[in-house]
Amino acid sequence: MTQNKELPEHVAIIMDGNGRWAKKRMRNRTQGHEKGADTVRTVTRVTRKLSIPFLTLYAFSTENWHRSKTEVSALMHLLKQFLKSEKKEMLDNNIKLTTIGQTHRLPTDVRTVLEETRNATSKNTGMILNLALSYGGRDDIVNAARQCAEAVQLGNIRSDEITEDLFQSYLSTNGMPDPDLLIRTSGEMRVSNFLLWQIAYSELFITPTLWPDFTEEEYLSILAHYKNRERRFGRRQ
Repeated sequence: MTQNKELPEHVAIIMDGNGRWAKKRMRNRTQGHEKGADTVRTVTRVTRKLSIPFLTLYAFSTENWHRSKTEVSALMHLLKQFLKSEKKEMLDNNIKLTTIGQTHRLPTDVRTVLEETRNATSKNTGMILNLALSYGGRDDIVNAARQCAEAVQLGNIRSDEITEDLFQSYLSTNGMPDPDLLIRTSGEMRVSNFLLWQIAYSELFITPTLWPDFTEEEYLSILAHYKNRERRFGRRQ
């Protein structure tokens, strides 16, 4: 993967505001999620066009399972349809699909289509589209800690050998760089249990725009703003 070094290597997005978009227009929430899927397509295309190697989208959190059965069912159906409809585009544009999160909790029919799409795109090298599905940042960290503890118990590592780099290798994002840029739509000022370890030094950009209204132009504007930020990673100016 080649990229413009002025651009982020990894963009992560909390896609928020589908429900509010629908409510403002007196539509049902499913219609908001459907419109949001169009935005996913747009942002993915732009990311690929700009040769940004990694895009992680917060598609479904562990907390989202607490929504109404009707809405969860609609979201699962929409995810299944998206995976089916976008497989050809991912293949045509050399995009590899990966996932993080508790995908074993997804309905069987969704898991089947997800696995088919991941397998079909597994050899693509142009960009990674990483979907966070049934994902929670705390759960990710707990799982990594559990694996570290098991490795110590088995004698594979000593406790004094556990470093940040080693611990990070047990996270679900192992093999990916940490996000350089985290975008959240809808104006909410929180990270909602998303990539808690990985975004420690990410540049944050909060936009009041609801996800279905998030355009290519706004995305490009945020990326241009990112270019002008000075990243110090805690070092003195």
